[in-house]
Amino acid sequence: MAGNITFTMIKPDAVEANNIGPILAMINKAGFRILAMKYMRLTKTQAGMFYEVHKERPFYGELTEYMSSGPIVAAVLVKNNAVADYRKLIGATDPTKADEGTIRKLFAKSIAANAVHGSDSDENAAIEANFFFSQLERF
Repeated sequence: MAGNITFTMIKPDAVEANNIGPILAMINKAGFRILAMKYMRLTKTQAGMFYEVHKERPFYGELTEYMSSGPIVAAVLVKNNAVADYRKLIGATDPTKADEGTIRKLFAKSIAANAVHGSDSDENAAIEANFFFSQLERF
């Protein structure tokens, strides 16, 4: 399914602001189908494992603290050209630079609290989806 799936997380800031429904509605309206989804809270260890690629970056500790600060919604999305199309839908990491009508422009509070995570490549989409979901959990 390379090229047809992407992974997203609705982050703690967007969950706390009650934006799960509106974000999922935008995802559906953009033509994505939800292949798997769960509502959960990451431990700091789990957040550290997920973001291990950033372990040497100066923001790693703050990122793992934030991502374990409240519940998240993890989901695998399917659509042709999923990664690129989802990156376009979510907008730039910095919500002040995100295009109008994107998820981050509408729901992000800051660069750090930017509402959603989106895979940046087909390879990472598979890795990230596998971190959260077994094949038995995908429909």
